[in-house]
Amino acid sequence: MHDIKYIRENFENFKKKISKRNNTTNVDNILSLDKKNRQLIQEKENLEKEKKDISKSKDEKMFQKSKEISNKIKQLSDEQLIAKTELQNLLSAIPNIPNDDVPEGKDENSNKVIETKGKIKPKNFKEKSHYELGENLGMLDFDLATKTTGSRFVFVKDKLAMMERALSNFMLDVHTSTNGYKEISPPLMASESTMYGTGQLPKFENDQFEIKLDVNDDRKFLIPTAEVILTNVVKNQIVKLTDLPLRLVASTPCFRKEAGSYGKDTKGMIRQHQFYKVELVSIVENTKCLEELERMTNCATMILDKLELPYRKIILCTGDMGFSAEKTYDIEVWLPSENKYREISSCSSCGTFQARRMNSRYKNTKNENVFTGTLNGSGLAVGRTLIAVMENYQEEDGSITIPNVLRPYMNNLEKISAISG
Repeated sequence: MHDIKYIRENFENFKKKISKRNNTTNVDNILSLDKKNRQLIQEKENLEKEKKDISKSKDEKMFQKSKEISNKIKQLSDEQLIAKTELQNLLSAIPNIPNDDVPEGKDENSNKVIETKGKIKPKNFKEKSHYELGENLGMLDFDLATKTTGSRFVFVKDKLAMMERALSNFMLDVHTSTNGYKEISPPLMASESTMYGTGQLPKFENDQFEIKLDVNDDRKFLIPTAEVILTNVVKNQIVKLTDLPLRLVASTPCFRKEAGSYGKDTKGMIRQHQFYKVELVSIVENTKCLEELERMTNCATMILDKLELPYRKIILCTGDMGFSAEKTYDIEVWLPSENKYREISSCSSCGTFQARRMNSRYKNTKNENVFTGTLNGSGLAVGRTLIAVMENYQEEDGSITIPNVLRPYMNNLEKISAISG
């Protein structure tokens, strides 16, 4: 959510910055709606003062006027509520303002590579895709998932299921023991207000899975990422300054309709309706967001360093960032079968954008209540990390060598081979 006072005082600058975000919402109506809302509030307050003065009078003739004023106040209140709602709806549909150092551009073609790390090791045989490897091993079953559930689902079996679990546990151990995050096991459903707080609603409602627990129950949604539920732990709170930074991590299933991805990545596990992800969330002083973004991104790349997987770090342009982000780094891992890098993590600073929607504040050193800064990042997407390990550690016979750091999590197993029999 945006600060209406800032917009009022810096409208042309605000409009210019938002135009870089591929924003489709008409921002020109903001000032007129804001003016109308404030005028109605002022008129209502003037009438309330007049009514209060009349109440002190003993003149019976004034009672009728008081009644008329009450009716007028009711009318103005209804009109003001409509104007306020229209203004709030407009503001809630506008993405965050990009930070000044974010490159300008319309789409992914304007993203910039910041760093490339890890050595791509060519094989002396034709490398298979993860789904070919998994099906040949008898440990990825897409047909069974289609039969039981539908498309974009998979059964992960046997040693690959063990590796998926090992990856999640390994990531959690690194982030809690080395990187200073506190592990949370959160609910996998979020309320409508919680989804609004992080920016999934109302604009991206069609991407979400809604759950009806009861006809009379409030709306609930399966979480598209643990970012939603972890960030909202400070919703409607004044956080103690001494409790910041608050760094949280969770490994959860995530659920997405992938409504805009028809025809993309139809084979394999790259784009699924359900997948596991280890999510990092930081709640910080709002002056320290960009500093925390660098730290969080380093925490995510540490996992790839330890797994010895080649990757690159990218800064997203203004047109490719997520709705709530002011600055985003994507981390892309090398996939041999595609001969290119694919996204495995996205780390974003949201500034105070989400905090305003959640009403999350803290008392600064001047004892002022100010909005918190929020950040989120994948540390990492577990399914895509499984894909990267399978493809980069494959052998000519179709087996998969297990990375050294994962072996203690897999009973010291060194290699995954086809299921016998």
